[in-house]
Amino acid sequence: MPLQSRSATAPARAAGFRDWRRSRPSIGGLLAALGGIEMFFSGQLDLGHLHVQLGIEGLQATVIPIALVLLGVLSVTMPTHHVFYGILTLVVAIYSLVGVNMGGFIIGMLLSGVGGVLVVAWMGPPGTKREMRAE
Repeated sequence: MPLQSRSATAPARAAGFRDWRRSRPSIGGLLAALGGIEMFFSGQLDLGHLHVQLGIEGLQATVIPIALVLLGVLSVTMPTHHVFYGILTLVVAIYSLVGVNMGGFIIGMLLSGVGGVLVVAWMGPPGTKREMRAE
């Protein structure tokens, strides 16, 4: 019997997670956080005889990736402020071109930029107050 009850709750859990995920800008937040993680590790590189030095911008190379990860997480956990977090993500991603090894060798900047655009463009789940007001 416990096997049947476990298998009966698995679709319910999956449906619950799917509803939770759709009620938030989850893909955009995930991409923004992945871009920040990629930027963080691009500042820690040691390629053969070439060592990427952090130099005087060492603080920026730590703060910018942490800010992007934090903005990605905040956009998923507090979806009512998605436009604010998305615009901040875009600004920080563009600034990372100067502050963090060309934006994490362009890859981190592109991931965070696309994530920020997706967070700003997120419309919310169908049937929300916005759509009801428009009718």
